[in-house]
Amino acid sequence: MTSPTRSPLAGRTALVTGGSRGIGRAVVERLAADGASVVFSYATDRAAADAVLAAVEAADGRAWAEQADFTDRDAPRRLYDAAEERLEGLDVLVNNAGSSVRPVPIDETTDEDYDRLMRVNTWSVFALMREAYTRLRDDGRIVNVSTLNTVAPTAAVAVHAASKAAVEQFAACAARDLGARGVTVNTVLPGATDTDLLRTNNPGVDLEAALAPLTPLRRLGRPDDVAAVVAFLCGPDGRWITGQSLRATGGLP
Repeated sequence: MTSPTRSPLAGRTALVTGGSRGIGRAVVERLAADGASVVFSYATDRAAADAVLAAVEAADGRAWAEQADFTDRDAPRRLYDAAEERLEGLDVLVNNAGSSVRPVPIDETTDEDYDRLMRVNTWSVFALMREAYTRLRDDGRIVNVSTLNTVAPTAAVAVHAASKAAVEQFAACAARDLGARGVTVNTVLPGATDTDLLRTNNPGVDLEAALAPLTPLRRLGRPDDVAAVVAFLCGPDGRWITGQSLRATGGLP
């Protein structure tokens, strides 16, 4: 006799930013598969968001999509309002939304690119976490998605790496603020992961051939690899981990 499938997030609710593609999509689909009801944001591509909704529905999950432009200072508050209306309370926040630019050295980075990266990658996470202090229920979870470039930077990603390093510090401090309420706060640092963004930033490169030999597992990361780590931190088995930055890299140093 087989035991019933476990749903570690049954009855829980989640807000995921940047959930229409790549790692964000994988997180939405995994949390929904684990039993959570999920509201996720997308920037502009409604068709991509609808594809996520269709995938979740086909797997008997529950999800809703909300448009959010994080260059708008009111966007975090409005997103929370929409999520609370859908979910009637919030247990999990996953800060995945981010902006990127073509890798360039500091002297070629424009003020406009700097401002956009810091607004979307840093300020929006700060604003969403600030709201979480009063919006998230006790025993909740916050997971920020950063990048391995904060600890192992490559050339031409200074501003992007700096914008993500800040969110790791937000998490470390918030973990102390919220711990008495049973809320855990952590950051996941993906390594090279097979996403549209990685391929766009490396045109003409055979990424599997270039990067797989660098990892002990001898393959390029997949979005669902990272989503599995996020799901663990969001679930009951992650209850004793907080204030940490976890590398999800397949051993990529």
